Amino acid sequence: MNTAPAVMAIPRIGLTGLRVTPYQGSADDALGTKIQNLGRAASPQGPRGGVGPGDVGNYVVTAHRLTAGGPFRRLPSLRNGDHVYVTAGGTRYDYVISQTMWISFRKPADLVRQSAPVPGFPGRTATKAMITLSTCATIEDHAAGNFWKDQFDNPEHRIDKVGVLVGTRPA
Repeated sequence: MNTAPAVMAIPRIGLTGLRVTPYQGSADDALGTKIQNLGRAASPQGPRGGVGPGDVGNYVVTAHRLTAGGPFRRLPSLRNGDHVYVTAGGTRYDYVISQTMWISFRKPADLVRQSAPVPGFPGRTATKAMITLSTCATIEDHAAGNFWKDQFDNPEHRIDKVGVLVGTRPA
């Protein structure tokens, strides 16, 4: 598994140089939230998380939208076909966004869908490298009158942009 720290760029939303810190855990747990609070992205890896960049399976990356510099502030505006570049261990990985998922922190089945080896499809065996970029839907939840939050101040819903690896090259 590729567990190297990474740097992310998403040209469509003007994001460059976002540090991605891998850790053992699950999306938006205490350690992941602590990493995000530093203005970085967090990548949960291992049995309850995902894989590393370029590995077959789901490379999960979470970052704040409204606090700590809001690196994923414009993530919801990503469209299918937009590129996400991740550089790690001397390789640049090129992912292309292919779908959007909404998940609820109040539904355990949704959390499983988010971190599944094939995003959105628990139980399927991964055959390609994929990425799930995840951020809060605070703005949308509040607009709908939903002010629920968990112990880490995460709102009920997350917006996930899912993509597939389309190429690699030396960094």
